[in-house]
Amino acid sequence: MRIFSTIMFGWLRGLYDWVLHWAQTPYGSPALFLNAFSESSFFPIPPDPLLIALCLSIPDNAFKYAFICALGSVLGGGFGYLIGAQFMKVVGERIIRFYKVERHFERVKKLYSKNAFWAVSVAGFTPIPYKVFTIAAGACNIKLSTFFLASAISRSARFFLVAGLISFFGAEIKAFIDKYFNLLTIIFVILLIAGFFAIKRFARHPATSRE
Repeated sequence: MRIFSTIMFGWLRGLYDWVLHWAQTPYGSPALFLNAFSESSFFPIPPDPLLIALCLSIPDNAFKYAFICALGSVLGGGFGYLIGAQFMKVVGERIIRFYKVERHFERVKKLYSKNAFWAVSVAGFTPIPYKVFTIAAGACNIKLSTFFLASAISRSARFFLVAGLISFFGAEIKAFIDKYFNLLTIIFVILLIAGFFAIKRFARHPATSRE
């Protein structure tokens, strides 16, 4: 068990350090936009670590980086919506199978029949993989206005919160992350699992709305 834990955390730590290095290059902002865009539809790595690194590198630009991240994520969510609406058989189903979230995908579809705005908002702010919700939104053909409004609010809230904390606390945040990286990783995983349990619970309720 200790060996497995060491390998897992070592791999995550290496990935974290690799993402951080982009903040020291001239391509930090474009990389952040592309990371946020792709993570909303197919890419596995969330943009938060790179956002944190960039905010720490130039704290005065923290909210600028949050805007870039939110914009990329919302537009990427639109791309995920397009995949679900027009290319579900060809692309969408392959993405869902690749991440082995078929059952969660079906539950998300049920959530959309209940309250699409709430479902997108929660997914946009929490660690739940956003790509599952964006592709499902297209597959369920929920209103674009509902989807983009919920995405813009929740994704902006998430990334501007990160920028605000770094702007206020500065390098103390990085020191905290470095010191408690393993613990924070465990907490993240717990929140992720809890999110999927929430999906399962709410998906059991009968459909009442499609907004």
